[in-house]
Amino acid sequence: MTFAYKEIELLYEIAVVLASTTDIKETIEQGMRLLKRHNYLERCALFLLNEEDVLELYASIDLTEQQRLMATYKLGEGATGLAAAGGEPVVIENIHNSIDYLNKMGVVNSKSVSYVAVPVIQDDAVTGVISANLGPDTPLNFDEIVRMLTIVGSLFSGTLAIQQRFIKEKEQLNQLKMYYKEEMLSEHRFENIIGRSTKMRQIFSMLETVAPTDATILVRGETGTGKELIATAVHNLSRRKNGPFIKLNCAAISETLLESELFGHEKGAFTDAKEMRKGRFELADGGTLFLDEIGDITSSLQVKLLRILQEQEFERVGGTKTVKTDVRLVAATNRNLEEMVKKGEFREDLYYRLNVIPLNLPPLRERYEDVKLLIEHYMKKFMKEHNKNMSLSKSAMELLLDYPWPGNIRELQNTMERLVLICPEGEVQPEMLNHVLPFNYQKLYNTAAPEPAAQPTVQSVPPVAPPHVEEAHAAPAESHPVTKATLQELEKESIIQALIENRGIQTKAAAQLGMTPRQIGYKIKKYDIDI
Repeated sequence: MTFAYKEIELLYEIAVVLASTTDIKETIEQGMRLLKRHNYLERCALFLLNEEDVLELYASIDLTEQQRLMATYKLGEGATGLAAAGGEPVVIENIHNSIDYLNKMGVVNSKSVSYVAVPVIQDDAVTGVISANLGPDTPLNFDEIVRMLTIVGSLFSGTLAIQQRFIKEKEQLNQLKMYYKEEMLSEHRFENIIGRSTKMRQIFSMLETVAPTDATILVRGETGTGKELIATAVHNLSRRKNGPFIKLNCAAISETLLESELFGHEKGAFTDAKEMRKGRFELADGGTLFLDEIGDITSSLQVKLLRILQEQEFERVGGTKTVKTDVRLVAATNRNLEEMVKKGEFREDLYYRLNVIPLNLPPLRERYEDVKLLIEHYMKKFMKEHNKNMSLSKSAMELLLDYPWPGNIRELQNTMERLVLICPEGEVQPEMLNHVLPFNYQKLYNTAAPEPAAQPTVQSVPPVAPPHVEEAHAAPAESHPVTKATLQELEKESIIQALIENRGIQTKAAAQLGMTPRQIGYKIKKYDIDI
């Protein structure tokens, strides 16, 4: 049996109302009022099934606030719950003579004699129920009113689905916007990589050459040397700078989840896969993907990574559809990949595919010229963040410059924040660094620093008068004031002698004195030795 023209016209009018505004609940209730105005029903309600399988009232007409709170149904409870549980319409011809009509929503108009509950189905699943109280004057019979409510319920649920999709996409866009703001537009721009040492200038020159290409880059260096900053600089200098920049630390995610994070998964691929999710390769399409700790991925993932680098295609976990992607890969590691290849722990073909453009970042102990710049940069940054005004005394700066920084830039950054937080405002003195550095470095410095110079000075300094036992025990208190100056003089003479013996080659002179190249460079500047 077909609808008359007026029913078709009414359905069209409801559809127009649903499309007229973004307030979906209000438009649904307007559609219900249109049905009431034409005497098709007395009262109408739309219930949605929540995650606990309980029908909650979403929209209705002619209900008080108290009635709205009461109107919830479990699956199989009353006519409304039966319609949701069975997926079939439930019709009660006389509500006064049926135990299935629970009357949770209270007494209706005395003219209401019937009740119809129709399941709302979307994607072959029940998502809710639309119900109506009917009077004796409705122009349709029960079959027709069930059909009418089925169509109206589909219109309502379709509009809700569009709204929910819109809200979800808006949230994703907001999250992506925050991601870009925090990660890309913070201090990770190329011009903010601090360094003027020879090795860093070589890195910058290489970046300017290779970043505009699509070549795969392998960034290598110790932990804390700034590999992520280099990857961001590569992206910002490339033709993909307006595309996405996605990052993933392969060592921070369990082996079972890493494949899903990289390639995504289909709905139902595993227990918690309630919906399809895109992986990092798919999210980075048209942009750059940075994979940190690439040496930690498993053999099975190495095979899939090699394929995507060669073919630019992959399948999501649990899926069979091949997904094409256009991604520029920047990988990073602090592990010895060559040794791993020899041991069979890392695929040789993948190693060569990743190592197209190698960038080796020097540790901070080999960037002596940059240490002071970094100290000043991070001190200013954290003073601004914590609203403090401080400065380093010359001796405190010397101690920080002489510290080896085994944790590289990350350790230096954390140390400077600790310094700003712990030390009082004003000038920071050397003794205050005992609470900042990871061990009592000041004490170690004062006692151990002269030692490397002790042995060679015996040959390079004119011998003093032969000691007498009496002199050795005389005036012990007077020996302390001259010790520091004497040791510095001996140290300076030792360095000069070592430089002469090694023809001015600092690395050889440092090895002879038991120093590092960085330490001897600092001493040469400290004592103003002309080489």
